[in-house]
Amino acid sequence: MSYIADLIKTIVLGIIQGITEWLPISSTGHLILFDSLWPLSPPEFFSVFKVVIQFGSILAVLFLYFKKLNPFDSSKSPQQKKDTFSLWGKVIVGVIPAGIIGLLLDDIIDGYLSANFVIAVTLIAYGIIFIIVEKHPKPVTIKKLSELDYKTSLKIGFFQCLALIPGTSRSGATILGGLNCGCSRYVASEFSFFIAIPVMAGASLLKIVKYIMGFGLFTFWQIVLLLLGTVISFIVSVIAIRSLLNYVRKHDFTIFGYYRIALGIFVLLFFYIL
Repeated sequence: MSYIADLIKTIVLGIIQGITEWLPISSTGHLILFDSLWPLSPPEFFSVFKVVIQFGSILAVLFLYFKKLNPFDSSKSPQQKKDTFSLWGKVIVGVIPAGIIGLLLDDIIDGYLSANFVIAVTLIAYGIIFIIVEKHPKPVTIKKLSELDYKTSLKIGFFQCLALIPGTSRSGATILGGLNCGCSRYVASEFSFFIAIPVMAGASLLKIVKYIMGFGLFTFWQIVLLLLGTVISFIVSVIAIRSLLNYVRKHDFTIFGYYRIALGIFVLLFFYIL
């Protein structure tokens, strides 16, 4: 019976990860909240699981944007290849702040900042920020990804550091950073996808290494759960990314701000008042 329960939890967690990773509503926050209601044991394994299944989301980005991200594509002109290398350079510049701070504060984040109260507060706070930003938008000066420069990429990278606190949302922080720097919603969303690749890959590797060093190798069943969660995350992420890009062509992010506020209030009521 426990095996069936683990499979159901893993599938649900994979779906949650695939949807919430790319929407500005915090995937980690949703995963932690679900685990609070229906835990995936042991806790040390869930700590790794919730990060490793993000790899499926990374693969979704690589799958959808393989041609755009591949500088060695023979069908590209020399200038297009140069532009692709430049894009990767901007991505690398953008991940430096979060990479350094995340590596230094990983244990503190897991130990002190993963509480439901912290998640509720950050959900509400950034929900309000999204609504304010959309009500008072900055002029759009960057309408194409090729117009994004290295300085702006670094600024967005510093915004991504905010997402180290669970409940903030990595995509939400980078999208806010992009909007603040004058990017269109489409450009801000796309760059948030690309800047996620090295950050999430590095976080997954770090978690796996730390788990093995502390608790030994994964069991066969744990490997099955990790693989299943990653596959589900990949499939759902492909759908979520396409849906988000179609959405932002015609709409703003206000609805996500209201969703964050409503969820944050629900978390406070459910875990601390009711």
